[in-house]
Amino acid sequence: MTDSTDERGAAGGPTDRQTASPWMETVAYCASPSRLRRTVAIALVVGTLLTLFNQGDVILAGQASAVTLLKGTTNYLTPFVVSNLGLLAGRPRSGGAS
Repeated sequence: MTDSTDERGAAGGPTDRQTASPWMETVAYCASPSRLRRTVAIALVVGTLLTLFNQGDVILAGQASAVTLLKGTTNYLTPFVVSNLGLLAGRPRSGGAS
């Protein structure tokens, strides 16, 4: 049986850097202050509305539980992820054919 690390080369080799680089570029692109402000603002507005629509009655009745908190958290994470995917879909491609 062949060890997968033998096929890829030593840790920190060129293959590892090539696969890590696009992820790091993606995170850096999304984490730039101006983009992050925009995506967090979208997540706060949309997440608050979703939480009010979906769990507002439970929260106002004082019956919120850990499950309600989990649902509320996903209401904020979902628009954050979607807005970042929108940023990535619209960003100019670097290098290569267009």
